[in-house]
Amino acid sequence: MDMKEILYLEIPNPDTHSVCTWLQQTFNPGVGEKMITPDGFRLKFPQQGSGELSVFTWSVQRTTYLKVFRVGTVGSSQEKQVLNSLETGLRQEFPYQYPEPPAIDLSKESIFEALAAYYPQTVKYFQKIPNGEYDLKRVYWWEKRWREGVRNPQTPKQVIFTEARTDSDGELPSYDLIYVGGALGVIHAAVMARLGYRVLLMERLPFGRMNREWNISRSELQSLIDLGLFTGAEVESFIAREYKDGFHKFFDANNPPIAKGEVLHTPRVLNVAINTDKLLSLCGEKLRQAGGEIWDQTEFIRADIGGDRVKVTATDLTTNSERIATGRLLVDAMGTASPIAWQLNGDRTFDSVCPTVGAVINGGFEPGVWDSNYGDVLHSHGDISKGRQLIWELFPGEGDELTIYLFHYHQVNQINPGSLLEMYEDFFTILPEYRRCNLDNLVWKKATFGYIPGYFSLGGSDRTVAYDRLIAIGDAACLQSPLVFTGFGSLVRNLSRLTDLLNTALKHDLLTKYYLNKIRAYQSNIAVTWLFSKGMMVPTGRYLPPQRINSILNTFFGLLATEPEEVANTFIKDRTDWWTFNRLALKAARMNPQLLIWILDFVNTGEVIRWMISYFTFTWLAFISWLFSWVPPLARRLQPWLEPRYPGLWLLLLSTSYVLTDGLGQHQPPLLRKLQPRTS
Repeated sequence: MDMKEILYLEIPNPDTHSVCTWLQQTFNPGVGEKMITPDGFRLKFPQQGSGELSVFTWSVQRTTYLKVFRVGTVGSSQEKQVLNSLETGLRQEFPYQYPEPPAIDLSKESIFEALAAYYPQTVKYFQKIPNGEYDLKRVYWWEKRWREGVRNPQTPKQVIFTEARTDSDGELPSYDLIYVGGALGVIHAAVMARLGYRVLLMERLPFGRMNREWNISRSELQSLIDLGLFTGAEVESFIAREYKDGFHKFFDANNPPIAKGEVLHTPRVLNVAINTDKLLSLCGEKLRQAGGEIWDQTEFIRADIGGDRVKVTATDLTTNSERIATGRLLVDAMGTASPIAWQLNGDRTFDSVCPTVGAVINGGFEPGVWDSNYGDVLHSHGDISKGRQLIWELFPGEGDELTIYLFHYHQVNQINPGSLLEMYEDFFTILPEYRRCNLDNLVWKKATFGYIPGYFSLGGSDRTVAYDRLIAIGDAACLQSPLVFTGFGSLVRNLSRLTDLLNTALKHDLLTKYYLNKIRAYQSNIAVTWLFSKGMMVPTGRYLPPQRINSILNTFFGLLATEPEEVANTFIKDRTDWWTFNRLALKAARMNPQLLIWILDFVNTGEVIRWMISYFTFTWLAFISWLFSWVPPLARRLQPWLEPRYPGLWLLLLSTSYVLTDGLGQHQPPLLRKLQPRTS
């Protein structure tokens, strides 16, 4: 007897029993004879012989899925009536829920007591993590701050002020550069300090503490050596592990045959795990050795810009006292929580975000669960869950350590900003589904979490990354890859470019908004890939076919699996050129003609127009780069004559030469990027 699947739905509710009970006791199909089964019901149509519909549910990824199969022959009108009634009833009874963290008062109860009723698994396992109470407070604080920024974009808190300098400012500690944010900030700060600048780093946390782990490739680490920040031996000292191969594979059990991709192998992508504690500690040593200072446990409050100085006011969190310093330039490295980024960009601070949670686990898995010679770079083990396509990352670290992340791509929405606490509840519930384990046997070392932002640029100047005597880098500048790299990978790849341009601006005091906005890591070849990122996001309130995102991901990564290894490397490392991008896009369309239709189903007209502008910008810059490929080397030859006479013109020419090279993913040779320390 013929059997065919005719409906597949995700019901965004973790209580599968309540869904099943509603199906069995409340739902009235209006036709046929309803027979209860353990996971749903069967609907028989005696007048049509042996035809019936079988409805059943199951639970995975802390949500509920439902399928309907037709067995034998059922009248089309009756079948349509039942399916429409079933889906409508389910959507009304079990709509999307976007829970918010509760208001809490930590003077009356601990963070564990305050959240236990809402996030029981999260509270249980954070109590097993070293510094878990402190980190859970940070998760709560970060989510509350993120939600506030998303919901009040028109009126962000003002932290940048313009005022005239007073005589008393001359008595304050004075620096060339003041960095606020100590993770990505300390890397760049150490480079600039070694060039001879007086540098101050402010960090809200105890210095060296962060809730992210970093992975990168060995070839990309070379830029840290080229700039003279580290020796080869020092780089080796903070490499925790280098694995043999990395895998990319997405769940495809429910995909159509055309969207079942092969495993993509990337042995040279994110295959080097960094010991972040050692890296940050070494950067701190380099910074101090070069005369720099670090004010940790110091929270940025405001910056007053006036004349030739910026005055930064902060609070020492250990004494609750005020600390003030002045400098020639303020560098914002505070990431997505940056109030400066919110103020500068208003309602378009970020277009998308990846709420990311996870942990470093130092043992406790059974033998054979995972081979630490390999990384799981991108992986899904199920379809859309509660309006999100959940994606895993697993990176081996030092010894028995495994760093595991869970995240999803998300379009910023005021109703549904994206929740770290909900994601952590998912993480601790479904980790055993992803990798077989008993959570109580795992050795928890560290919580890892954060909001990783994205911004869909139309061109190199549509996002404000600078103001007079102020510039943003890293996640605060929001110019990183839309795929797997966060601000760390982008910063390292663009470190030479940013340092060269910033060094030039500081040497000649070109620190107005006009010049500083030319100092950015914008890449047109990255901007054009935002449509791919968009294809991983479920719009808030939309009910897509549960397998849709996995089908899109398997199509494209399956395509990369058929290409030479270098093609995938360049694409994921943000170095894809115009020819390769277009060839891959056309090949994907040939392999799966439905791909574009799937994506356009949840991309509106305005977004398509924005993407077309990005594509034309990419095309135009690729043409200009080819036509004027002689400009960057000529610019270097002109530098000795041009820079001392016309420093502003030189900075603009230097910025343009980077747009035509690094801005298209084709980095300038190290010889052209070699930086000389300041002599004055």
